[in-house]
Amino acid sequence: MENRMNYFKAAPNALEKMMELEKYTKKTFIDKKLRELIKIRVSQINGCSYCLNMHTKTAKKLKVTDKQINQLKDWNEANIFSPKEKLALELAENVTLIAEKGVSDELYQRVREHYNEKEYVDLIMIINQINMWNRLSISMGNTVKE
Repeated sequence: MENRMNYFKAAPNALEKMMELEKYTKKTFIDKKLRELIKIRVSQINGCSYCLNMHTKTAKKLKVTDKQINQLKDWNEANIFSPKEKLALELAENVTLIAEKGVSDELYQRVREHYNEKEYVDLIMIINQINMWNRLSISMGNTVKE
């Protein structure tokens, strides 16, 4: 299936705002590798093959190992992720599946033990941004083009 439309052309103002947020998330102090791991995990949950492909390639360029990428679905059982990374991935899953999981005070407190207020907001922005891209990509019929 081809892309359904050029949504950058159809709604340039909306996409300009999305790109501004994208630029913001890239300038945070959240580790670049972790950002990509979050984007991959969220894209796995949402079933967005387009974003999954893109962020897997980016992660590999950043020297994220195949083992880390392959174990993302079972991050909570894998011993290759640090406690700090696991908390970010748990937060990403809970925010992505917010209607099912929510973000409890207990999870918030555990995340805040490793991330300050700004970093917490930045994590939420990264998670929300990839969720928005996933939903846009899936809705517009984006496919992986090699």
